Amino acid sequence: MVIQNRYEFIYYVSCVNANPNGDPDMGNTPRIDPETRQGFITDVATKRRIRNYILTAFAGQPGMDIIIQQSTNINRFIAQAKRSADVEDCAKQKEPVYAGRKKACEMFYDVRTFGAVMSTGPNAGQVRGPVQITFGKSVDPILPLDISITRMAVADSIKDGTLEQYVKEEKNADVDSLRTMGRKQLIPFGLYEVRGFISANLAAETGFDDADFQALREAILNMYEHDRSASKGEMAVVSPLILFKHVGTDSDETQRVRQAKLGCAPAHRLFELVRVQKKPEIIYARSYQDYDAWIALDKLPAGVEIGFQRDAFGPVTWGGLPEDEVWFRHG
Repeated sequence: MVIQNRYEFIYYVSCVNANPNGDPDMGNTPRIDPETRQGFITDVATKRRIRNYILTAFAGQPGMDIIIQQSTNINRFIAQAKRSADVEDCAKQKEPVYAGRKKACEMFYDVRTFGAVMSTGPNAGQVRGPVQITFGKSVDPILPLDISITRMAVADSIKDGTLEQYVKEEKNADVDSLRTMGRKQLIPFGLYEVRGFISANLAAETGFDDADFQALREAILNMYEHDRSASKGEMAVVSPLILFKHVGTDSDETQRVRQAKLGCAPAHRLFELVRVQKKPEIIYARSYQDYDAWIALDKLPAGVEIGFQRDAFGPVTWGGLPEDEVWFRHG
């Protein structure tokens, strides 16, 4: 069933001795606000990890393919959707475009979740996705480091080189010429806050349903567990996924359903209920446990429920903090 409620969500990512999201225009240095020195994780970096998780965890399942994959041409997938809809690949008329758009939403998880521009070749129009995710922003300033490293080997090419030529060149070279220097960009630690929004009205257009929402929550909580690399160090979603669900307040059922879709409070008021702050005795944070975390449950607006999901495959606890919650507390 297509979701019937508006949602907002928020979670926290810990980054230890890693580059959470490098900027290619700055030598892959961790992204940073030059005025506040707070770090960024772009929305597209987060969506990439969600897409990768969906590809891994739901491989082969109908409707769970991904249109934006690494080293692929998305026009191929658009053409595939239009062929599956039994319409001409390059048709420009409204009906074939809409048919391709509808089929793409059925076939591709990221289209019906995040939306897509599908007018880049075979025209399947554009889709506004119900799920939008902000730039992750570090709670405190970060310290980008550029560290020199030594690689005890080289990768020099020899024109038309054969195995024998490579062996000969290596045998005749001095030791120092077979080593090279490199660089590594990282931060010692950063705690990033990421916010998200889910529109029930846009979900009705793309078909984003309860199963898709469950897959999204699973992906968010588990995405860094399947994204290990030398540059990523230790990255993890260290908080519960905090969900705000709009349910409405009106005694009339029709009006209550309308309120649930449109929302009962501005998103910024809900996010302001969550507060994470470095402990006063900590000078340089090196763990998320160096922070205190509160949520003002008593200030939750009428018509909005709050839920917590800590485990990727676990349930959402609605109505208050779970009994086993160890980081967040009421305050």
